[in-house]
Amino acid sequence: MKTHYIAASLALMLGLQGCDNSSRTENHTANPATKTVSAEQSADQTYLNLVDQYFKDVTKLNPMYATFVGIDEHNDRFGNGLTEAYLKARHELNTKYLDAVKALDRDKLSDSLQLSFDMFAYDKNMALIGEKFPERFIPINQFYSPVITMIQLASGESAQPFKTVADYNNWLSRMDGFIAWLGDVKLRMNQGIESKVVLPRVLVERMIPQFKSQLVQNAEDSLFYTPIRKLPDTLSDKDKQEITLAYQTQIQSKLMPALQDFTEYLEGTYLENARGSDGWSGLPNGKAWYQHLANHHTTTKMPVDEIHQVGLVEVKRILSEMDRVREQVGFVGTLPQFFEALSSEEQYFFESKEALIQGYMEAKQRINAVLPDYFNVMPKADYVVKPVESFREKSAAGASYESPAVDGSRPGIFYINTYNLKAQPKWGVTTLSLHEAAPGHHFQIAIKQELQGVPEFQRFSGYNAFEEGWALYAEYLGIEMGLFKDPYQYFGKLSDEMLRAMRLVVDTGLHAKGWSREQAIQYMMDNSPLADSDIVAEVERYMAIPGQALSYKVGQLKILELRERAENKLGDNFDLKDFHAQLLTSGSLPMAVMEQKIDRWIAQQSKS
Repeated sequence: MKTHYIAASLALMLGLQGCDNSSRTENHTANPATKTVSAEQSADQTYLNLVDQYFKDVTKLNPMYATFVGIDEHNDRFGNGLTEAYLKARHELNTKYLDAVKALDRDKLSDSLQLSFDMFAYDKNMALIGEKFPERFIPINQFYSPVITMIQLASGESAQPFKTVADYNNWLSRMDGFIAWLGDVKLRMNQGIESKVVLPRVLVERMIPQFKSQLVQNAEDSLFYTPIRKLPDTLSDKDKQEITLAYQTQIQSKLMPALQDFTEYLEGTYLENARGSDGWSGLPNGKAWYQHLANHHTTTKMPVDEIHQVGLVEVKRILSEMDRVREQVGFVGTLPQFFEALSSEEQYFFESKEALIQGYMEAKQRINAVLPDYFNVMPKADYVVKPVESFREKSAAGASYESPAVDGSRPGIFYINTYNLKAQPKWGVTTLSLHEAAPGHHFQIAIKQELQGVPEFQRFSGYNAFEEGWALYAEYLGIEMGLFKDPYQYFGKLSDEMLRAMRLVVDTGLHAKGWSREQAIQYMMDNSPLADSDIVAEVERYMAIPGQALSYKVGQLKILELRERAENKLGDNFDLKDFHAQLLTSGSLPMAVMEQKIDRWIAQQSKS
């Protein structure tokens, strides 16, 4: 593991010493200061024991999550989050651990574990609040679905291992759980119909072809058959034959009928009951639900009206900066005409999918060359650049990142959507790479996984505002790193920042201000050079997962605010590398907890 995290490692070491030295504190001649330290150590260990047990319980309850964080003992289970038994167990788990952590004396913990305590308590409290809303009635959408996750796991290039007979049997069992889950999805969506908690019609129309694409006549043509195409040579011929037959039988006789049945349900029953409204405000108690989702994703208490106004201000500022770039490159025409040229002229696009991927590989090398000047903490894991798989490229985002395997056996993956070359302009390469890969998501997530001396839940928990805010901050950092000397690449940075600013306006517009899908699409077309297909996919994404898109800009603005505060207070003592290390070495934090950490660091640096 990494060796950068001395402070975090010491916290755990002190806790262990508190256990080892407990008998010595009974010595009446001991130094009073030693007694104080020992009390802190004992408190630390009590807290660590509590959250370690929580992590074991939560991974047992959520076996798919366990697989992704490198725990293989539950690889045979799917984990049906829609059953009454699961919902009851989740509630009891959150209640039990929130009560338990509240019973501890936070002030007795070491500084690093006080941050962890705050993070843990915040997480459990928000989870319990979220239970008040009927999310179970909308268990899937066109953007997020366990169906997509299962296909990615079946590829053999994700977290699910396919090396032994036991691994292959585990997947068969997990598939049985997935098939049962499909039946429960119908039950919950029917309850949603009765309660008028349903998806917008257009999103259902997007889902139907996704499911139809998985319907095949022969098992060998299914993406779920991929593990058989990659049977390892270490297996005997007999084992290979038995495994192959079992997979063929399961896919043909169980999986395909279940997928066919669910597809027919979507196309028939559910589609005709889908709603005509586009925003969450069209649902029962939708405005309160949306405010909760905004709070959840931004980890703030900002009212959605305030978020909307911040977005309007940011859009205006970025438009002005874009116009300066138009003048700098000597473009004769208006800003909308500049947008049109950048979005349509052949010179701004790659000629092939292969050239597109190569463009990002070259950007990786340019960025890697300057990273040591800005970071003294970097991930051990590398990342690779890959095209988005064909089965999901039509509805997938333009790019995404998948974390490396926890055990180091697989690098992080920077996915580029090559489906529409006109949606991937050359001028967007640098900023997108900074955001999704290094030093954006790859740095933040890989370093978090490699942390030592912090509770497991902290290594594997995530908050959108922190993670997306950091990635957007990484784009900003590209200016200082000298990566935007080409004005067109700088325009790409502004274009991506504009997307995040528009999200504040459009997401809140859709879900709190009664905007229609068409109104949201037009707003984005008027204020950016994004391809029409990208804009449609973006708006429909906001419709499906309200509030998530708010996290980027809110998080970035808070990080920039904290950096400016540190620079103003520390002056010549401000160390940018150290500031970045402070942000990266405690995992993903709620905004208030992150601010608390940086303020404490500023105070410590001021004394040195």
